[in-house]
Order: sequence, then C-alpha cells, then structure tokens
Amino acid sequence: MEKQAYVYILKCRDKTLYTGWTNNVEKRLTAHNSGAGAKYTRSRRPVELVYFEALPDKSAALRREAAIKKLTRAEKEQLILNGGKAQRSENSK
Repeated sequence: MEKQAYVYILKCRDKTLYTGWTNNVEKRLTAHNSGAGAKYTRSRRPVELVYFEALPDKSAALRREAAIKKLTRAEKEQLILNGGKAQRSENSK
C-alpha cells in the first residue's frame, strides 16, 4: 500500500506561486526554505505554505498537481481562499 501523498502550493518571497507534491509536507517545506527544494524556489526564499490537500497516493497527487498547474493564477488564488473548494469554470478551460 502506498503512502498518503499531498499536493501543496507555496507563496514565494517574490509573490509567485509554486505547486508541488510530497508525502511529508512539513519536511518538504523545510527543504524548500533551506535551499534543498526545487530549483525554482531556491532564489525565491523564504517560501510560505498557503495550501495543501491530502490524496490517497503518489499517482493521484501527480494528477492533481498537473491539474493545479494548468489553473490561472486567479483560479489558484481562489483555490487557496476556498481551502480546496474551488472548481475550474467551464469557460476557462
């Protein structure tokens, strides 16, 4: 049985948003802020965790990560504000 996985969104120092997945949110956030995370976040530290959601496994997390990355910034901000309850509108596809 696979470990539970998470998709998360970070807000970087320059106000950009970064989306990723992990099986340990706290450890991954520490890695990003220490410079051991993604190349994108290394020059944009510190980063702040603004959103995460639990998924059953890595495969589901990767699919959800890809879906979130396709959202516009406004849609991502709405997702963050709604705590995961936002749905992509049909007009924005």
